[in-house]
Amino acid sequence: MKDKALNLLGLMRKANAAQIGETDTGAAARAQEAKLVILASDASDNARSRAKGFVYERDIPLIVTPFTKQEISEHVGKSGCSMAAICDLGFADAFMKILAEASPERYSEASEKISEKLEREKKRKKEQKAHEKNRKTGKRRNNA
Repeated sequence: MKDKALNLLGLMRKANAAQIGETDTGAAARAQEAKLVILASDASDNARSRAKGFVYERDIPLIVTPFTKQEISEHVGKSGCSMAAICDLGFADAFMKILAEASPERYSEASEKISEKLEREKKRKKEQKAHEKNRKTGKRRNNA
């Protein structure tokens, strides 16, 4: 479980779907790009309070992962990394499902919240696509 989640975190970094580090996480949260903020298990009290400030009054879940700063840093390629912002709902959903599978009592609520957001986004995109198609071709009416 640990390796799978950490490898996914590294993949997110390569896909530019995660902002790594305190400064980048704060910027992503303020810009409403962050879908999930994760914190290392051994993060300092100062980092914890800053992360809480980043998500305060925003609809962004904050979770404390079972990973240490060292483990996160090794997989994302940035030293001393105690927090990250995941900016893609699909990646956030996959990451939370891995964590919820290993520790359901701790992560299932946040996982369900992310899954609901993902479903709403998919529905919205599908409706937008149908709307664009109707605008281009015109919706046909049946006058019977």
